[in-house]
Amino acid sequence: MTGPDAAPPTVIDTSRPHPARVYDWWLGGKDNYPVDEELARKILAADGTAVRGARANRRFMHRAVRAAAEAGIRQFLDIGTGIPTEPNLHQVAQGAAPESRVVYADNDPIVLRHAEALLHGSAEGSTEYIHADVRDPETILRRAGESLDLGRPVALSLIALTHYLGDGADTDDDVYGLVERYVARLAPGSFLILSQVTQDLSPDGVARAAELFRRSGTPFHPRTLPEFRRFFDGLELLGPGVIPVHGWRPEPEDVAAQAEGVVPVYAGVARKP
Repeated sequence: MTGPDAAPPTVIDTSRPHPARVYDWWLGGKDNYPVDEELARKILAADGTAVRGARANRRFMHRAVRAAAEAGIRQFLDIGTGIPTEPNLHQVAQGAAPESRVVYADNDPIVLRHAEALLHGSAEGSTEYIHADVRDPETILRRAGESLDLGRPVALSLIALTHYLGDGADTDDDVYGLVERYVARLAPGSFLILSQVTQDLSPDGVARAAELFRRSGTPFHPRTLPEFRRFFDGLELLGPGVIPVHGWRPEPEDVAAQAEGVVPVYAGVARKP
């Protein structure tokens, strides 16, 4: 591809950790660098919930995507995709409904490098990848609209992403306004799928992890239950509402994992009326 929307060269900065690669290490992946592993180990030592939180997030994504597909959603926009870990979102969606159309978006060059792997979906559906930042909704939605019909319902997935964005009080970000801009462009009947780290359930560990992220140059913003609920203002929450992540419509594996200890992550899925 050439022109203004052409993907940039794959230049990977290994001098500082990247959240997607830290997450990849927690999940047992191999697409990370020593600087990412160093931070991942430090955070895990400071907050023993990190690995099970990453795993619980992945399982929540699977359950939420299946719930959206079972509700009739056939279009999915996943922002902050992260490094591919099977089953990927498109595999879950197209496993439930083969005709599903999926668009991934991420700003990590490693995800760009893996885009080809992300694009192998079902013959009936489609999968596409956009190399762009969540803070640029105009570009993401314009390019997503080349594959998705934004006049029809879409499931917008922001899994474990919003805690890297500020709320305007002490940063240049406006995470609530940003989510509102995305939702405003989606058709009625669309879904919003979110998970977010909270200090409510493990205050000391999360505070230590947040400080380590910030020292590494990565902003980190845990949120309370009322702060997380705010993302769903004006939307219709699906049952069981906003809840710790492994309690959202749990399957046997999630019930078993709860015995391992607390996971300081909230999750929720809502429908645009």
